[in-house]
This record gives sequence, C-alpha cells and structure tokens, in this order.
Amino acid sequence: MVGTITLGQWQTCRDALRRTGDRFLTLVGSVPDPEAMATAEWTVADSVAHVRSIASLYTSILQPDKVAHPFPDVEHQIMTTTVDTVAEINDVVLRQFTERDLRVLHDLLAGDIDDILHATENADPTAPVPWLGDSRVPIAGVLAHLVNELLIHGWDIARAAKTRWELPPQDAALFFELFLVGMLRNHAGGLLGPPVPGRRIAVEFHSAHTTPVTLVLQDRRVTLEETGQGADVRLSFDPPTLNLMLFGRMSKARAALTGKITARGPRLWRLPEFLRIVHLPSNSYPKTGNPR
Repeated sequence: MVGTITLGQWQTCRDALRRTGDRFLTLVGSVPDPEAMATAEWTVADSVAHVRSIASLYTSILQPDKVAHPFPDVEHQIMTTTVDTVAEINDVVLRQFTERDLRVLHDLLAGDIDDILHATENADPTAPVPWLGDSRVPIAGVLAHLVNELLIHGWDIARAAKTRWELPPQDAALFFELFLVGMLRNHAGGLLGPPVPGRRIAVEFHSAHTTPVTLVLQDRRVTLEETGQGADVRLSFDPPTLNLMLFGRMSKARAALTGKITARGPRLWRLPEFLRIVHLPSNSYPKTGNPR
C-alpha cells in the first residue's frame, strides 16, 4: 500500500533524528557569531530558536496528556494555517520565545530531542497526530519533519559560519517518504488552502532512497496513487536537492541545472503548475535575497 511505514523505516528515522540532532548541536556550539545572518531575515540565534520552538511543539503534540502546548496563544492559528501563512506563525512564535543565548538554546533543544525519542520509543509509527492546518501526520512523519528542520536550518547556519554541512540523501529522503507521503495518506487538512476547481495533474516521484509514488493534484487537493497509472510527469530526484528547492533554498532552475532533478513525460508543461500549488513554506531566503 502507498505510504505504509515499516519498522525498519521507523528505526532509521529515529536513528536519523539522534544523529542529525547531535550534528546540529555540535554546529550550534561551534558558531563564533550568533548574530551572523543565517537567512535574509534570521540570525543564527533566530534560526536555532525557530528549530527549538518546533521541537518544543512536538514534545506537546506527541504527549498531549503530559506536556502543555508551549504556545497556547497561537494554538488556534496553528490549526488553521496554510503553507502561505506559516511564516506569520513563525514570526509570532519567535516574538513569544525570546531566548537567543546559543548555550541555553543548545541545552533546551538537546532536552527536547531526548524527550521526543523517549516518548515515542514504544509508539506506533503509523499513528496519526494533529499537525498544521488541521492535517494529520503519522508519528514517524513528525520525527522526519524535525530531521528535515535540523538539516535545512543547519545548512543555513553552516553557510553563515562558513563551514561544511552535509545533507545525507538517506536522511533527507525521510521528509518525502514519511512526512509528506504519510500526511497525504492520512489527511492534508487545509494546508494548500481552500479547494479551487482545476484539472488533474499526476506526477510520479522516483529516487534511489524512496518508494516510487504518484502524487495527484486536482481542485487544490493532493492524493496518492500507485505508480504506472499514466502520470503526466515522471520526476527523478535527489532528496537533498528536492528539499532545498521545496523550502526556497535553491531555485527550480538551479535544481534542474544540477542534473539532480530531472523530469520527463507526455505532459511536462503541467509540472510548473503542480509545483506552484504543491509547495512548502520557505521560512526566509538565504542572505543573498534570492534562492540560488
């Protein structure tokens, strides 16, 4: 079945969260200037605070009877947001969460990651939990999303610190395989906004690190199909490149020029329309002001 989660994938995701969390925390501890701009709008300290705010939120989402919502003033806004209004929530949360001392943030984030891994040790990875926009994401998808946050913002911070930051393909692939597909298998809520009449566009996604799947867009709603049913476009992708593109760190043109994202099929002209609607929050762009 499209979007099933195996115990092997679950363990891989848990290992990736621990490993990526440790790398991110090491990077944070090595940054010489917390006020260096990691993106056009956020300093390194802001970026770490953002990641910590998400990890804090997830400790509550994964333990609703044990941990209170860390940002109750925006709880309703979080549940009604779309991909185009997430940036507004980020701004509100960062104004409420004022801690910017990297040493304090380091310890808070380390504690959150430990808490998340401990709380989910015996959890069913397929069990859905509420996420943004009234969507439902499997527990494994929540952890995969946090892995991606660490990878993407680690990339931003490393650029500011002029140091290397690896995006391992097998770790980057978790975002697509467990989070995105997992959410679509459960319920995407209103993340893409209200339904709008539109034609059907089917795009097959293939990579060396994910199970082939077809995403079908129609009326601003995305569903899953098994591959081989006559897609308009067949997209082959390198997971780190796809994630950098989806989150505004790399332009579509540059992603195509790298050769790490290729498209073919009988109706290629429909792909730009698909990507215009099926997009993800970019938070803020790199310091250059535009995605490279």
